[in-house]
Amino acid sequence: MKKRPDDLRSHRWFGVTDLRSFGHRSRTAQMGYDRSDYAGKPVIAIVNTWSDINHCHTHFRQRAEEVKRGVWQAGGFPLEMPAMALAETMQKPTTMMYRNFLAMETEELLRSYPADGAVLMAGCDKTTPALVMGATSMNLPAIYMPAGPMLKGHWRDETLGSGSDTWKYWAELRAGNISERDWQEIEDGIARSPGTCMTMGTAATMMALGEVLGFTLPGASSIPAPDSNHAKMAAAAGKRIVEMVWEDLRPRDILTRESFDNGIVTLMAMGGSTNALIHLVAMAGRAGIKLPLERFNEFSAQTPLLANVRPSGDKYLMEDFYYAGGLRALLGELKDLLYLKAKTVNGKTLGENLEGARIYNEDVIRPRKNPLKESGGLVVVRGNLAPNGAVIKASATSIIKHTGKAVVFDDYNDMAARIDRDDLEVDASSVLVLRNAGPLGGPGMPEWGMLPVPKKLLKQGVRDMVRISDARMSGTSYGCCVLHVAPESFVGGPLALVRNGDLIELDVEKRQLNLKVSAEEMERRKSAWKPPVRKYERSYGAIFSRHVKQADEGCDFDFLEGTAPVAEPEIH
Repeated sequence: MKKRPDDLRSHRWFGVTDLRSFGHRSRTAQMGYDRSDYAGKPVIAIVNTWSDINHCHTHFRQRAEEVKRGVWQAGGFPLEMPAMALAETMQKPTTMMYRNFLAMETEELLRSYPADGAVLMAGCDKTTPALVMGATSMNLPAIYMPAGPMLKGHWRDETLGSGSDTWKYWAELRAGNISERDWQEIEDGIARSPGTCMTMGTAATMMALGEVLGFTLPGASSIPAPDSNHAKMAAAAGKRIVEMVWEDLRPRDILTRESFDNGIVTLMAMGGSTNALIHLVAMAGRAGIKLPLERFNEFSAQTPLLANVRPSGDKYLMEDFYYAGGLRALLGELKDLLYLKAKTVNGKTLGENLEGARIYNEDVIRPRKNPLKESGGLVVVRGNLAPNGAVIKASATSIIKHTGKAVVFDDYNDMAARIDRDDLEVDASSVLVLRNAGPLGGPGMPEWGMLPVPKKLLKQGVRDMVRISDARMSGTSYGCCVLHVAPESFVGGPLALVRNGDLIELDVEKRQLNLKVSAEEMERRKSAWKPPVRKYERSYGAIFSRHVKQADEGCDFDFLEGTAPVAEPEIH
């Protein structure tokens, strides 16, 4: 133990003898606590992103109580602190608009209150990176308690996966192959329990990355939300954070360049969400680590795809992944690619935490000798259309090389109005282009990147085609979608200059995305381009508009990156 009771941060609030501490202690008594409940004990902030509107976190009310039980049992004093919920699908224009807001809220909750350590309760897409980013900036001992995936969905004799089957059956409805009654039944059967999307979407990806980065107890990220083992894990996290406070084990002791490399390897082996690139870059930035996009291509080339989980896989869901051995089993197949000496929150190394891990179903988690794909789960492409990079989930499409004529939509409303028109000049070889959907253009870089296949092509049997945008897409999405084009069109990136009929060439193997237009013509178009009007002039939107960085830089605010110290609050 590195700390004594007098060294606790909360001692400044509760342990001294002055007028202010009288007020702190008397108000704590007002809440029904005796001085013996907290005197000389670590105060643990339970940062809970529960809300009536957050469907993924409906079990968090109960999980918070289980975390508290663990804290009490270990000799700590738990205080639950609600934070913004960021409910994916419900919050508009997009939860990505508010990831940095929640990160700031987390940091300031921990700084302004008498917290010695924190349990971070999150899972729904942006909540995981937000809480990790805020806790890393504050750099108090912190442990992450992931929400866990929901149970598998069902429709008649079909197994349904979040998001992936939404897009699939929406296309079939538009093509006239299923009825409105079928669609209603799918709606009622696709989300059956608490927890996050049970495909390998952004939530499942980020929970797994939270674990491999060292922020969770071993195996925590794979447990389904309704499983009783999830409640046991929550209590264990509460116990462990008290020990971490006494040990003074902090996020920046865990987050290193090597641990982020481990995260990239895991992302590729899982066939995880394209959103993870943005979040990993931002999380690394909070620890003072630069994570260039080239690093993702380096590991993409050498990391096999092992998780046969939709949408990159063809059959299974996260519940199956858990029964097959979970993340520990997958990581056990990748030891030669991982930095096994990386520290984790349980005080052991990643390598120690993987001892005894094994695969129980080799079709769900493939062994190295039989991967789903030898390499290239996610690929970063560059070229004159994306000079600062763009990303494609190569594992979720069969289109690897293509040249076609651009069909351009100026924004989402333009796309929605024209995509299903019979007079849209488009065929299966066309390249759909959506612009003004990036960090500033969206605003907030919404998940619009899986552009719908035009109805007249759906009726011809087309189910995939090249789509390019400066938007993101759901981790549950699939198809040939080139995303995160940087710089975005709203700031004058090359995507703003594309015209209908321009030839666009995509070559995933060569990592290239090019507009087949001369440099001279591009310069002429650039000189005629006029910047659009900024979307926000007040409130949080104004802060976002002035300070958000581009996709290749993680979309963090420029004033939140790095490890510059912030003074502890004075108590007067």
